Amino acid sequence: MSFLLKQSALQAVRASAAPAPLLARSQSISLARLLSTLAILEQRDGQLNTGSLGAVTAGQKLGGSVHGFVAGKGAKSIASEVAKVKGLEKVVAVDSDAYDRGLAENWAPLLVENIKKGGYTHVIAAHSAFGKSLLPRVAALLDVQQISDVMSIEGEDTFVRPIYAGNAILTVQSTDSVKLLTVRQTSFPPAETEGGSASVEEGVDPKVESPTEWVSEHLAKSDRPELASASRVVSGGRGLKSKEEFDRLITPLADALGAAIGASRAAVDSGFADNSLQVGQTGKNVAPQLYLAAGISGAIQHLAGMKDSKVIAAINKDADAPIFQVADVGLVGDLFEKVPELTEKLKSA
Repeated sequence: MSFLLKQSALQAVRASAAPAPLLARSQSISLARLLSTLAILEQRDGQLNTGSLGAVTAGQKLGGSVHGFVAGKGAKSIASEVAKVKGLEKVVAVDSDAYDRGLAENWAPLLVENIKKGGYTHVIAAHSAFGKSLLPRVAALLDVQQISDVMSIEGEDTFVRPIYAGNAILTVQSTDSVKLLTVRQTSFPPAETEGGSASVEEGVDPKVESPTEWVSEHLAKSDRPELASASRVVSGGRGLKSKEEFDRLITPLADALGAAIGASRAAVDSGFADNSLQVGQTGKNVAPQLYLAAGISGAIQHLAGMKDSKVIAAINKDADAPIFQVADVGLVGDLFEKVPELTEKLKSA
């Protein structure tokens, strides 16, 4: 008798729960409608940084509406360009010289006010020097946790990111009301710059007095492809021994390949190359079709920034160098002989 009662009770529970899948789908659709993402887009001297458009792509994976955010001198004119980006419903623009240089101290209160005004559930920026500097400050002001270097979005509250210099992958879940993410640019390609028709709205300018003053900058200028988005990259390491040798060997090889130039942290710290060329955990993440490393041993911090490259080639005199463990093509030899030889063969090909 007790068995029959239990069975009847179980059947009743199952019957009452039958509409659950439909209800779950309905709740999921409602949730998607409630989700809203603010994608932080970078600009410099009136030119949109298309690499930051990966934030829009990431926002689309979340579902719900995606709005773009631009600020700085001439932001309104940039906003009209951003409005054409596919996937955006609205562009929020704040036109002011105070935000033109991307100083995180100025941007943080600006972003907080616009997040509150828009009621956004997610805020996404590229995992660039700007994004890495800005979002931790915003997170502190909002009293939420920032999630950095996101490689994959599994759900509206679940994200995948690397740890231990890329040697392990961590899935994290956030319960914060506002989720702040920086996304890896090699994992989220830029959204298409044509096909959209977003509206443009003026954002809130808190006009907070900043303790930071812009003094000057010294930029390394080059006609080469942008390192973060180049299809070919030639990087040099400490094995080149001096800045003179770095320039003498790496520059002609990069010219022959039509490649961007990169460098290991050791090379940058030694003064061989500008820090804007640093590839690795504390530098830039790259994923070119070809990554050629000369004189780089392959520390895990460097590998974390280039391991997604389609083809990795390495030149090193040490056959046991860690770089050969990830290289598709390896050449063991004296780079002072092999690099010029390779350069000449490429030029004559």
